[in-house]
Amino acid sequence: MKLSIIVVNYNTKDLTTACIESVMNEGSSLEFEVIVVDNNSKDGSVSELKQLWRKYKNLKLIENKENVGFAKANNQGINEASGEFVFLLNSDTIVKRYVFKKLIDFAEKKTDVGVVGARLLNPDGSIQNSCLFFPTIKNAIKEYWLGQKGLFEKYAPKGKKPVEVDALVGAAFLITPKAVQNVGLLDERYFMYFEDVDYCRRVKEKGLKVYYLPEVRISHYHGESGKKLTDNSNQWRRLVPSSKIYHGVLNHYVLTAVLWLGQKWQKQVK
Repeated sequence: MKLSIIVVNYNTKDLTTACIESVMNEGSSLEFEVIVVDNNSKDGSVSELKQLWRKYKNLKLIENKENVGFAKANNQGINEASGEFVFLLNSDTIVKRYVFKKLIDFAEKKTDVGVVGARLLNPDGSIQNSCLFFPTIKNAIKEYWLGQKGLFEKYAPKGKKPVEVDALVGAAFLITPKAVQNVGLLDERYFMYFEDVDYCRRVKEKGLKVYYLPEVRISHYHGESGKKLTDNSNQWRRLVPSSKIYHGVLNHYVLTAVLWLGQKWQKQVK
């Protein structure tokens, strides 16, 4: 089998259903499977997913008895995967035609690919920023003290050619066989957030590369798959534990101080 597509669902029944239908009608002549991991949803998702399972023979369903988090749920899917390539796909996405073939064709032509990401689109068709520079202390100093803008914001490379980037958001995340073999699974210490940046960092450490492929387009209802975990005003709080894991506790506080003091200083000099 060429491709295993992993979709994690948590109380996004309608979005997940639409996502799966778009995957099944994507059109590429590839043998693929879809593995949906449900994190103990309470919105009738499992019943709906079982109906889809009866409809599509290449759909598998994993039912968790608790919400184990995004990274661990994806790893459950990867461990069950039969495909040569693994594609992590958020439940709040809609796949355009021939996405899978384009992604895999690109990955197979390059010998150094670890992860490939698609161009994400907002529901209105505008381009969604989905690439990142690694959030290092050095980059924080460059942006907030030396005036080099954009190092701590998501961005979308311009043009139509593939671009090597530091990291990609995990909404549409193709992992190559080399990455699976050399990097392995997502780090399950991350419940949600930073697991995608962490994986890209580990890919780089193994001598592989991360690419953004703008010709491949996927619609993404940004934030829908995670917003039910907490209210909007407290979403940022979920970043803190993951930041401490990613940076280490000491570096987390150093980075926080650099960012806070830099922002204060910028306001004063304006």
